[in-house]
Amino acid sequence: QVQLVESGGGLVQAGGSLRLSCAASGSIFSVNVMGWYRAPPGKQRELVASITSGGSTNYADSVKGRFTISRDNAKNTVYLQMDSLKPEDTAIYYCNAIIMAAKIGNYWGNYWGQGTQVTVSS
Repeated sequence: QVQLVESGGGLVQAGGSLRLSCAASGSIFSVNVMGWYRAPPGKQRELVASITSGGSTNYADSVKGRFTISRDNAKNTVYLQMDSLKPEDTAIYYCNAIIMAAKIGNYWGNYWGQGTQVTVSS
């Protein structure tokens, strides 16, 4: 069984910073793309940033230059450093990973974390 556990959300003033972490655990054979999505109040979930196992990154236009995604492959952990936060960044942030579980064989599963609340006050 594979789990993604997030941490690091909270309340911050506009212009501040937060760092989110997400660790994948369980019977993992390989981790492909890892990423962060967010669901603002009353809106659909959207991609924030993603990173491949080789380190290639992709960002939503709204966070480019302010957010930085990184990962530690040895720890199966992905991070999201969020700087210059704005009130419109307020959302539930979800970790996502494409993982081949060791007991399932040649099958890549799409896994989600439980979500962590980020609130940016003006």
